[in-house]
Amino acid sequence: MKHFFWLLLLTVFTRTIAQQSTASPRVSTFTIDAPQLKTSKNIWVYLPKNYSISTKKYPVIYMHDAQNLFDASTAPYGEWNIDETLDSINAQVIVVGIEHGGDKRIDELTPYKNPKYGGGKADDYLNFIVKTLKPKVDATYRTKTNARNTAIFGSSLGGLVSFYAAIKYPEVFGKVGCFSPSFWYGRNEMNDLLAQTKEFHAKVYFLCGDNEGDGDVISDLKNIEHWVNTKRCECKKLNKEVIVKGGQHNEKLWRESFKKAYLWLF
Repeated sequence: MKHFFWLLLLTVFTRTIAQQSTASPRVSTFTIDAPQLKTSKNIWVYLPKNYSISTKKYPVIYMHDAQNLFDASTAPYGEWNIDETLDSINAQVIVVGIEHGGDKRIDELTPYKNPKYGGGKADDYLNFIVKTLKPKVDATYRTKTNARNTAIFGSSLGGLVSFYAAIKYPEVFGKVGCFSPSFWYGRNEMNDLLAQTKEFHAKVYFLCGDNEGDGDVISDLKNIEHWVNTKRCECKKLNKEVIVKGGQHNEKLWRESFKKAYLWLF
């Protein structure tokens, strides 16, 4: 009887752990070699409702920090609820989430080295997305492959690398979700890159809170948006700036803002 009790307790415990996952059944994962980063990457894929019974092709959003996007059990600071949010509006889009590299996250998501924090391997990370991951995704799923239907989206360092991606690969990424971007990281180098960049065509949704703990977040964001506006007529309405009153640098801000950003971008 004692053995049965512990077996029952273990079964209940196991089921409780399993139930902690909040990811939709239409969210799956796969692992892919990332030779550019000398590692492998775990990828999460969200498929829209009716994907399995449809023959249509869908736009794609590439997002960083996949651990935080779909599943509360893998998101230590809270998830973004990407799958629930998109399901609620019947969004017709595929989302590809790329897990961050743990202690390599700063390296992967920063274009330039910082004297204090290091980093500076975003070119390798983006090369992986463009040359290895995207071809795999396009070959596996029914995707619209052109830049107009390909977005890249992230927050904090993910916001920084997403904007950088649109500069480096304008033929690949035509839409950008740029949440609480860490433009302070390599600010001078970024300004040099902007000065050398003659054209910019991507549609960008800029967002940050007015209580993110760093007074430079808003000023840096506005500086970048001003540069964007010098590259095209504001009348085209290809970028939007949202400053959230009381918004902090956390998943709550990004989760609550994602739906509006998606609807505006698409």
